[in-house]
Amino acid sequence: MNIILIGAPGSGKGTQSRRFIDKFGFVQLSTGDVLRAAIAAKTETGLLAQSFMDQGKLVPDEVMISLVDGYMTQQAGKSVIFDGFPRTVAQAESLNDMLKKRASKIEKVVYFKINPQILVKRLTGRRTCSQCGEIYHIETKPSSKGDLCEKCNGPLVHRADDREDVINERLAQFEKNTGPTIEFYRKQGNLAEVDSDQEPDVVFEQITKILGLAN
Repeated sequence: MNIILIGAPGSGKGTQSRRFIDKFGFVQLSTGDVLRAAIAAKTETGLLAQSFMDQGKLVPDEVMISLVDGYMTQQAGKSVIFDGFPRTVAQAESLNDMLKKRASKIEKVVYFKINPQILVKRLTGRRTCSQCGEIYHIETKPSSKGDLCEKCNGPLVHRADDREDVINERLAQFEKNTGPTIEFYRKQGNLAEVDSDQEPDVVFEQITKILGLAN
């Protein structure tokens, strides 16, 4: 089963991804992780991607598609959560073509809808473990170890992109770049929406039902 989680930064995609990985054995395609792995391995595509990043440019769609194609080859036969990809309609169309060649498809696209005001509050209070990536919140999910991660004792940090002025810019970019992608999947008939203002347990249960998985 291949699914896409799509939503604004901080809408809860990462939290739900981890739950589906832990409970149902999904693997997660994070474009950031795929990029870093390709660059570290010094693959041809990874070095090409790095050349754009070093110039402060976005990695072109065709390069990202190539990286994703390689990842999907490695994960053949597994259920994949796409998080952070596709961002554009061009990427969505290429992903459809890529999966069709493998006699596969995207079963469901889950759109995380959220009130922007709640989103800003959620992100400005978010703290992320610098070692394992576990996410906390100073109000709704504080660490019992204060400024340290409960899982690995790594220091918790307030990411630079979780500040209000940066968040507003990220939201504007999301609407501009990903809004058309949401409509692309809506027209295809495989888009489902969840209200991610709700508690994570409620959101998880709703997504589980959308996917037809036993909870």
